[in-house]
Amino acid sequence: MSDETPNKKKDGEGEDERGAAIGSGFKEQTLGGTSDWGLARRMWRYMRPYKWTFFLCVLLLPIISGLSLVQPYLLQIAIDDHLVAGKLEGLGLIAALFGVAIVSRAVVEFVQIYLMQKAGQRAIYDLRREIFDHTQTLSVRFFQKNPIGRLMTRMTTDVESLQEALSSGMVTMIGDLFTLGAIVVILLYKDWRLALVGFTVVPPLLAVTALFRHFLRTAFREIRVRIARLNSHLQESVTGMSVIQLFVRERVSAMEYADINQEHRTSNIRSIRYDAMLYAVVEAVGSVTVGALIWYGSGQVLDGVVTIGVLVAFIEYMQKFFVPIRDLAQKYNLLQSAMASSERVFQLLDTEDALPTAADPIEPPEGALTLTFEDVWFAYNDEDWVLKGVSFDIAPGEKIAVVGHTGAGKSTVLNLLLRLRDPTRGRVLVNGVDARDIDIDRWRGLYSVVLQDAFLFRGTISENIGLGDPDVSTSDIEDAARTVRAHELISRYELGYEHLIRERGSNLSAGERQLVSFARALAHDPRILLLDEATANVDTETEALIQDALETLISRQTSLIIAHRLSTIREADRILVMHRGELVEQGSHDELIAHDGHYATLYRLQYDPTLDAH
Repeated sequence: MSDETPNKKKDGEGEDERGAAIGSGFKEQTLGGTSDWGLARRMWRYMRPYKWTFFLCVLLLPIISGLSLVQPYLLQIAIDDHLVAGKLEGLGLIAALFGVAIVSRAVVEFVQIYLMQKAGQRAIYDLRREIFDHTQTLSVRFFQKNPIGRLMTRMTTDVESLQEALSSGMVTMIGDLFTLGAIVVILLYKDWRLALVGFTVVPPLLAVTALFRHFLRTAFREIRVRIARLNSHLQESVTGMSVIQLFVRERVSAMEYADINQEHRTSNIRSIRYDAMLYAVVEAVGSVTVGALIWYGSGQVLDGVVTIGVLVAFIEYMQKFFVPIRDLAQKYNLLQSAMASSERVFQLLDTEDALPTAADPIEPPEGALTLTFEDVWFAYNDEDWVLKGVSFDIAPGEKIAVVGHTGAGKSTVLNLLLRLRDPTRGRVLVNGVDARDIDIDRWRGLYSVVLQDAFLFRGTISENIGLGDPDVSTSDIEDAARTVRAHELISRYELGYEHLIRERGSNLSAGERQLVSFARALAHDPRILLLDEATANVDTETEALIQDALETLISRQTSLIIAHRLSTIREADRILVMHRGELVEQGSHDELIAHDGHYATLYRLQYDPTLDAH
């Protein structure tokens, strides 16, 4: 909105090649201070509403593990009691029980996975809503300082990374740990000597996993940073594609994208390498362990210490022992990715950059409203003042215009009135009440705003005018459109008010978008109307169509108009002239021309450029 937003940035703001801060303490590479346990507790908060489903899934885990672990035992019985003994009677029953165990495990596992995925999806739904609701509370300053592509990454890609961890990863890891514990008990019970042979590899395996933990977390953090930069560049490039093409910057833009894409690929390859190495280590250890069991167990069989069935069962159990270890290794990578994403998601949720609100906000005054700027000073950065001691009143029903050179502070006045920003010093008052003491939503509800760049949402024309407000009826929408001469335009479309507008109104001309924006402002019956270069994108013919309607509307309401085209504000009750952040003149058009000051100079420059400017 602002035409005064400074280009100057504090140290550390903006995006650089090292992923420096991007404003408001929102950083990309200063993560990692939160413990895994702390992150897990925060993630659990979203599962808590579905805890009974979670606990049911956990209770199903022993059944799944039991049905899996009974299979080697059945195999042992089949070998020792039937095959070795040459007794085929009863072998069919063992085979049937083996099949029942397989089918039963599949059915119970399906139920468990379905319930857990459903609970996880609900938890992620709640998290997405919380992120979006929180993001809407952040100030305009936050969005001006933080690239939209990075925010979108945190709200989409990072949340998706958490989804599998909440949907299945947590429960699966619990099931794997339960299975491992059960196998350890079974093996120790069957033959502790064989068990010790198999377990000798566990300590070094745990040490290797702990080593990879650090590398994987770092790699996943880096991936998240790279994909955020990738999305940020894509968002900026697609939005500015017309400029890229008009200035023939396709090659330069492609090279910039290729560099960022290369960084992202390199980070992914690094994580893949760690993942493959960890998986290969687990596979190798598992194969070595089975080999050791065969070597040692064969001697035990020959010595008559254990039976062939026990040795086969041991090998089966050890193979099942390494299945959850391999699964844990994969889930461990998933968990590290989820932890890296959760750091970024929770950092966004912890970001506090909303305008301060009163502890007990009050309602706006009823009846006629008098707006007051009382010695207002404002700076975007430190003491780089954009407004300097500005004071003025706007009486009920008064039509005020604000003029001045670019950067004089005009749109900042609008920002302060709408409480998109708060004064650094001084106050904005309504009927003597400080705007900061009034509920911010009710305060902004006093206004309707028409900006130079009319923003339209994807949806119908009717939806863009009414904006989902239940107090705005269909007749209100049509009356507002007729008032601003937009009804004729809308009627040309086959579906009329149900005509679908594409993203950002790309299928309407600039003038048509502005007409819809005018109708939107009028349909909400504002007590105060704010126009920021509202007719700048409207052609002369269209402007003539709506000028009478605007004059009629403005005559009934308090209004403030920011304009560069001075012809549009000649009939204003009072004109405020801004110069370098100060209010230097005010009065009617005729009074200011007669005064022959800044306003007269601006007027000459626009309408008689051959005259010298004072």
